[in-house]
This record gives sequence, C-alpha cells and structure tokens, in this order.
Amino acid sequence: MSALALYRLATRLGGPLFELALRRRVRQAREDPARLAERRGRASAARPAGPLVWLHAASVGEALAVLPLIEALLAARASLQALLTTGTVTSARVMAERLPPRARHQFVPLDRPAAWRAFLDHWQPQLALLVESELWPNLILESRRRNLPLALVNARMSARSQRRWQRVPKTAAELLSGIELCLAQSAADRARFAALGAPRVVAPGNLKSAAAPLPAPAPALAELRARIGPRPVWLAASTHPDEDALLLDAHRTLLREVPDLLTIVAPRHPERGAALAAWLQEQRVAVARRSAGALPDQACTLYLADTLGELGLFYRLAMVAFVGKSLARGGGQNPLEAARLGCPVLFGPYMANFAQSAAALLQAGAAGQVADGGALAAAVAELLANPAARARMAERGLAAAAGEAGVLHATLTALAPLLERTLGPVDARS
Repeated sequence: MSALALYRLATRLGGPLFELALRRRVRQAREDPARLAERRGRASAARPAGPLVWLHAASVGEALAVLPLIEALLAARASLQALLTTGTVTSARVMAERLPPRARHQFVPLDRPAAWRAFLDHWQPQLALLVESELWPNLILESRRRNLPLALVNARMSARSQRRWQRVPKTAAELLSGIELCLAQSAADRARFAALGAPRVVAPGNLKSAAAPLPAPAPALAELRARIGPRPVWLAASTHPDEDALLLDAHRTLLREVPDLLTIVAPRHPERGAALAAWLQEQRVAVARRSAGALPDQACTLYLADTLGELGLFYRLAMVAFVGKSLARGGGQNPLEAARLGCPVLFGPYMANFAQSAAALLQAGAAGQVADGGALAAAVAELLANPAARARMAERGLAAAAGEAGVLHATLTALAPLLERTLGPVDARS
C-alpha cells in the first residue's frame, strides 16, 4: 500500500482522534466552538451565486499576503465571489475586518476525505489557490477527483521541507502533479518545487512584498501619541516566546542608557498577553496591557500591545522596530511592514522565511541585522541617539519597499491563462 493510501486510510478511520484533538484545541482557545462544524467540512454560510474562487492560507501572515490578490481578482470580474479559508482563530478575527465585499471566510476543514467531500459539495469552486506550502493530501486528491484546478501561489519550500519530501519522492511527485501551476516566492523555492516534481513552476516573487501599508485608526494613533509625548519609543514586533528573555535584557540595558524610554512589545500571538504580563510583573517591570484598556503613562516602561490588527499603530509610533521570530530561532516575520511605514527595522539572524526581503533591505541600507540580544540593545541605542541615521534608513526602506510592489502584477500575469479558463475573461471596464 502506498504512503498516500495509508494516509487516506488513517485519516478516514481516525475520526475519534480528530474529535479529541478539536476538543483539546477548544479548551486551549485555539478553536471557535461556535464554528467547529466548519472544521468538519460543514459550511456556516450559503454559497453565493456565480463563479467562486477559493483561496486557502494557513494563518494571519499568509492571509494578509493574498488580500491584494483577492481584491485584484474581484475588481477584474464583477460577478466573481471569493472564499478564503484559514486554520486559526486569530486569522478569522483579522479577516472579518479586512476582507473586501464579495469575499467571505470559513475555517479550513481537517484533512479528512469526508470533510473535504462535504466542503467541496457545498462551495463548488471553479478554481482553488493554495497559499505558500499548504499541500494537504486529501485536499489535493479530492480536488483532483472533481477536476478542480489547483494552483499554489506565493509558494515557499524550505531546504528542510525539501529534504523531508525527498524521503517520499513518489508521494511528493504524485501530490505536486495535482498542482497545475506553482508560483514560487524565489528562484530557490522554484528550484525545490521543480526538483520534487511540480510540473510547471515560475517565480514572480513574494506577495508579502506587495501588501498595502498596515492600517492605523487616526483617533487611536492620536490618543497614543498624546499619552507618550516626547518619550523615545522602540518596538519589538511579532515576538515569540523564546525571545522574551532576550528582549527583556535588551529593555533593561536600554533603560539604563535612556531612562525615559518606552518599550512596546507586540507578541505575534496576542493570546500570550496575560501570561507574558504576569511574567514581566514577576521581573518587576512596569508593564501596561493594551488588551486590558491600559494606556502608557510616565510610570510605564513597557507597553504590552497584545491586541489584533494594530501593528500599524505601533510601527507609526516607534522610532525603530525589531521584527521577531528572528533572534533565537524561527524564520522571521515580514520586515517590509515596518519599512513601508518609514520605520527603521532591525532583525536577528534567522530570517529564512523572508530571506529575499531581508537581503533587499540590508543591501539598500534600510535595515540592520543583529546577532543576539546584546547587539540588539546596542543597535537600538545607536539609532535612538542618531536622528539622521534613522531618517536615512526610513527613506531607503520606503524606496526598497516600493521597488517590491510589482510582484502582484507579475503574479496576476502568470495566473492570467488559468484565471480566464476557469473564471472567464476580465470585465471590459477592468
């Protein structure tokens, strides 16, 4: 029996285990209990009339990356509807506010044959666009059975993932043969997908380079600016648990040099806020939590921005920002979000997930890379003390981010034949 046949058998027979896992995730606040049926493939919304394009993204970052693509597809075809699936509660909340008209969100079904049959029976999409590395076997196999065209957009394949797939080369080739078109983020990603058997791969670039600047409500921004006043501010954005202690050390080092400093920490997963605040209080840090409605006063040295969808606020407030998941391990978060808002950006040595964007910013002199927490504190202190250097980095960052904006057009151009075949021609007005 092939590896795929074994996988399908296990996922078909493993219903009780899947249900146990769902209940555990509900207890951990990682599932929406009111929408669990969606995870079983049962829709909570009616299927709209007309052609429908389905996009599947893992979580917030991937979903935000394809928002410009969704908007462009809908703008080009007035009758088109869009469905976006993701797998996290956080992404569902963000997409509820950010999706354009004629687009809706559902949680992605668990990768079980019955769940996908129910999902596809209901939604009946004309085209499926899978984002980055969402190669779920039952999704691909059930789609292929219905002759549903599949494309992989903003596709990413790390060297580590390639090595794993190379252990089962026939399985990799069989799955990738069901992907009609693979649009890779980089030449390295293109080579890895091609080596594993993807039949048609091109590399238009990373869609995260094409995103619009993060939003910030003017009243909230004005309120925070009034509270902070002339204090120097730096931001640690999208941070992960294994960076907490390093960032605390950097915060303490900086406070000794800049006594009126305000540090803002925005954890990648806001649900960490309560535990992180408790730990910081144990460390005798004067912390205030945004999710609790607190605003930074003069006694507050660290403002915990544990809310959803507000990074645009904090990048606009910060004189310099560090982008997390890059200092201890990981693969980095998107440094262009800071650069687009004119915020000088720093990141650690682990930026594999955004290697191309990080390299472009470094080459342009728009970013700095630090080796550890001590180097981070030194780099932040240097930039806080040097307004001219900050202004140069900000200007170069804006230019570098603008230079990446052609990726959306390249992606749409590569998709055009597939879009026209499955969704029809673009409107004459487009």
